[in-house]
Amino acid sequence: MRVMVVDDHKVVRAGLRALLESTGRVDVVSEATSGEDAVAKARALAPDIVIMDLAMPGMDGVQAIRHISALGLETKVLVLTVHDEDEFLIPALDAGAAGFLNKSVADTDLMGALDAVARGHSYLPRRAAALLARRKAEGASSRKPGPDVLSPRELAAVELYARGYTASEAAEEMFLSPKTVEGYIGRAKSKLGLRSRRDIVRFALEVGLLRAEGEQ
Repeated sequence: MRVMVVDDHKVVRAGLRALLESTGRVDVVSEATSGEDAVAKARALAPDIVIMDLAMPGMDGVQAIRHISALGLETKVLVLTVHDEDEFLIPALDAGAAGFLNKSVADTDLMGALDAVARGHSYLPRRAAALLARRKAEGASSRKPGPDVLSPRELAAVELYARGYTASEAAEEMFLSPKTVEGYIGRAKSKLGLRSRRDIVRFALEVGLLRAEGEQ
């Protein structure tokens, strides 16, 4: 797993590098000290995952995530921050982050978060998932389409897609052709007003198709 660590504090970067490299499963290919530095190095190195701090001088973490997402790479971003989910979770996800983790639990939860993100899944601690659900409830007056607008096959395809399956992999699970599954996913996106896999992951978390890490 090729990882880049982005944080403006040298001690934090050194600690994360030591923690990651001690596992024998992570190659820290670079470190960055700012958002601008992170975007430039992501473009040059295309790491598998960027571990991104949010509060940095100049371009902050959310802006950097947005720029990295726009590069069109396979690189995924895991936010690692001391900041509260209430303020930063939604902006980070909207910018393209695949996961969100507080630094206070990095020593126990970081590798699990990296593994989940590397598999193409989202990683949200239970509190973050609860926040998304609460925001959904607060915005219920907008009457956004729910899972009831989907057929059973469309709902099944959406769940697999949100879990990180490709159309071909989902087709094997559903005993259908990839083209048929792509059609289900396309119609589901249209009915729900969604555009990207990230939108589908958020929808799946909000309606209970996916659970946050640590939930039974």
